[in-house]
Amino acid sequence: MRNTINVSNGVNETQYKKIPLSDVMVTKKTNLFWGRKWKTPDIIMGIAIITIHLLAVFAPFTFTWDAFFVGYGRVMLCELFGITLSYHRNLTHHSFKLPKWLEYIFAYIGVLAFQGDPIFWVSTHRYHHQYVDTEKDPHSPIFGFWFSHMGWMFDSGYIIEKYQEGKNVEDLKSQKFYRFLNRTYAFHVLSFVALAYAVGGFTYLVWVVGVSTVYIHHATFLVNSVCHIWGNQTWDTGDLSKNNWWMALITFGEGWHNNHHAFEYSARQGLEWWQIDFGWYTIRFLERVGLATNVKLPTEAHKLKKSFVAHE
Repeated sequence: MRNTINVSNGVNETQYKKIPLSDVMVTKKTNLFWGRKWKTPDIIMGIAIITIHLLAVFAPFTFTWDAFFVGYGRVMLCELFGITLSYHRNLTHHSFKLPKWLEYIFAYIGVLAFQGDPIFWVSTHRYHHQYVDTEKDPHSPIFGFWFSHMGWMFDSGYIIEKYQEGKNVEDLKSQKFYRFLNRTYAFHVLSFVALAYAVGGFTYLVWVVGVSTVYIHHATFLVNSVCHIWGNQTWDTGDLSKNNWWMALITFGEGWHNNHHAFEYSARQGLEWWQIDFGWYTIRFLERVGLATNVKLPTEAHKLKKSFVAHE
């Protein structure tokens, strides 16, 4: 099974640092904090992330069952319906279609996950697939674990330099709804924070904003980092993507990442019966009730083409 990417830039592999307990080599260096210019968006992002994590620190001192369940409800809505179903499988990969009214509802739930508006998120993820585990990948572990996990988010210059105007997301830019969310993203985030505080005070600020956002963020970030470092490869994708069962459990099925990179168009990522994929179960339910259409799955011919046996 493939765990490394061949390096062809003339530098001996012994000069590289291996990520612990893996065969993934850090082949590129980047200055995450020092030795680079911090732009205003980077400072704002840093303050926001630190604030969210500081709020979560107060969780043991502000616990109430209602705050816990409301926070957990937000995790379910934002991670499952907002990120997994909407941002990822529906908008990025067009794995299935929804009626516009439902597509927009799910996309707005994604906005409340605090991971950026749909245009930004979808553009970044499409570039990830286009340039997976190369220098132009937005968040590959070849730059190191921390960079792939969330370090890339604090360097807007890195993103702008590589991707300019996000020209790979014209399908969303052509729709007024997504342009509106792009222009007004900060308003929706701040309005949600204000609403949480108005309803439940500091306790809701800690649990519904802090704790749940930390979970939602790191669940997604771990797919970018862990699922390109640790796990197993079932398919010959030519990259570092891995299937990781425990990641699948905490991300509603997104942890079957090697499956996903082999068949990125597939609405189902847990391709085996035992591969738990709540994202797929939800899509299947929506299909049964007539709300999801054009649901895409890999054929046996597609699977054979991506198998290691076919490339021996």
